[in-house]
Amino acid sequence: MTGKTVEEFYIKRISELLLASDILNKRKTQLSWLRFGTLLVSITGCWQLWSLSIFSAILFLLLFLALFIYFVKVDIINKNLISNQQLLIDINRKETEILRHQFLHLSDGSEFKPADHTYANDLDIFGKASLYQYINRTTSQQGNKLLAEWLLNSTSSEIIQLRQEAIKELQQQTEWRQQLEAYGQSKQITTDTQNKIQNWLLQENSFIGKTIWQIVQFILPAICICIIILYSVDIVSTKWFNLSMLLFMAIAFSITKWVMPVYKQLNRIADEVETLRDSVEWIEKAEFKSLLLKDLQKQFSTNQQKASESITLLRKIFSRLDYRLNPVVFIPLNTILLWDLQQVLALEKWKQKNQQNTANWFSALANLEVLSSIANLAFNHPEWNYPQLSKEDLVFEAKNLGHPLILKEKSVTSDFSTMGRQQINLVTGSNMAGKSTFLRSVGTNIILTHLGAPVCASSLKVSPMKVISSMRISDNLEESTSTFYAELKKLKQIIEAVNNHEHAFLLLDEILRGTNSNDRHTGSEALIKQLIRDNAAGIIATHDLELTKLSSTFPNNIHNYHFDAAIENGELYFDYKLKTGICQSMNASLLMKKIGIEL
Repeated sequence: MTGKTVEEFYIKRISELLLASDILNKRKTQLSWLRFGTLLVSITGCWQLWSLSIFSAILFLLLFLALFIYFVKVDIINKNLISNQQLLIDINRKETEILRHQFLHLSDGSEFKPADHTYANDLDIFGKASLYQYINRTTSQQGNKLLAEWLLNSTSSEIIQLRQEAIKELQQQTEWRQQLEAYGQSKQITTDTQNKIQNWLLQENSFIGKTIWQIVQFILPAICICIIILYSVDIVSTKWFNLSMLLFMAIAFSITKWVMPVYKQLNRIADEVETLRDSVEWIEKAEFKSLLLKDLQKQFSTNQQKASESITLLRKIFSRLDYRLNPVVFIPLNTILLWDLQQVLALEKWKQKNQQNTANWFSALANLEVLSSIANLAFNHPEWNYPQLSKEDLVFEAKNLGHPLILKEKSVTSDFSTMGRQQINLVTGSNMAGKSTFLRSVGTNIILTHLGAPVCASSLKVSPMKVISSMRISDNLEESTSTFYAELKKLKQIIEAVNNHEHAFLLLDEILRGTNSNDRHTGSEALIKQLIRDNAAGIIATHDLELTKLSSTFPNNIHNYHFDAAIENGELYFDYKLKTGICQSMNASLLMKKIGIEL
């Protein structure tokens, strides 16, 4: 599927969804008239029959009220379908915008950006125009956080292969992925809700398992109902009836005081629980083939009951607890049936049954959201390819490698390969010729590999390896740290990683830029020799052409590449292509002349 075909898919899907939405809106109008007509007929018919037979009038009224309630329920379902259709339309419109690189308004994950990380700042993992912003289609806070964790951490070949298999399967299930996203957008599932539920699950039960509450649960409502029946047949006097009801009310609302802490703890999460139910039910209905997806799906079926059924029950209990918001309904229910006690006992029974499984539901949903997001990325870029994982150490062999965040029409790709340890690749070139972008292309595609995603290349053979970069170095006024000292701290981390024999691929851009040219050259040369000696591998971009002469001393370890520029009619022209050898053209003097510096 080509990029154009992907856009056409979304446009066609929008048209289909709009058509379905029109049908639902017409049905909404029809249901409104049916409700009105049913109500009108019930009132008119009851009025006409009242003079003939009160029983017939009441029966007629009840039948048509039941029909009215049925139409109300159907209308609610229809309205939910309309809302869902609109969410799906918005999702597809969003995807057409993102295909044109209009994604800077989306959440950029800045809250997950660590203060100190081996590559997050250099490779634009978070923030405006970042990889997170481009990939993320998760809706829950748990999914948001998990995607950030995947982007920040390398993983093993086994996990990458499991992810790839799952993503390839989900890549073709666009409508399923979009529906999962739509459910999540209806009401975001938050970590606060998960924490409320899990904290409640850890608390000791106060009611269930205690004999006194089991007796009270049934005996008092039974006595109360008996008194009401006896009063209705004039066996119990009004005085004793009123006193009895006051006593039962006092008992019921005394129990309510003990129930209130649980209610306050779990209050206002019913909508999120409903979103969880819808999402989980959708996952349960799927027929997955890949091992990772099947394992995640199994997290929702324990204790011989589907998770969606358990969550539905929890949602119903919350709804029943919310009856307290309507005093006209709640006061008689609580007085006669000890409503709060019945619900808190139901909650604690639910807790006993699901205490061990609930955390798994949130975790599994977050994992599926992340896999679905990456599968969406794969679907949007059919020209990308899944990397081949190498069992050898520190291998990166790419054909037509590009940067995943550059539009295909503007992207210039290059071939590059490095294999094994003690391999340092020096990249020289003019200012703005593409050195830094190339380094980021290498690093970002390694990150995509760890996600299990396809990469922006026609082919890539790569070892699962940690990326360590030193590209964007700035001072820190709070820590009174100069740019030079900040870079030294970063280089220290790199040296320690190399000394610890980590499977790390280094990406260094203009090292030791904060000192004078002599010290810079001396330090850079010493660092390169040390990296070779300590079996490191990576890419170093530099303007220091003297460093390229080291390849004659270390012909098997140092390899020279460059980006060059051409001057046409006094203007610079870049082709942004990586080439072997040493750069012969620099553009700094021309740029300085263009701004008015007389050289």
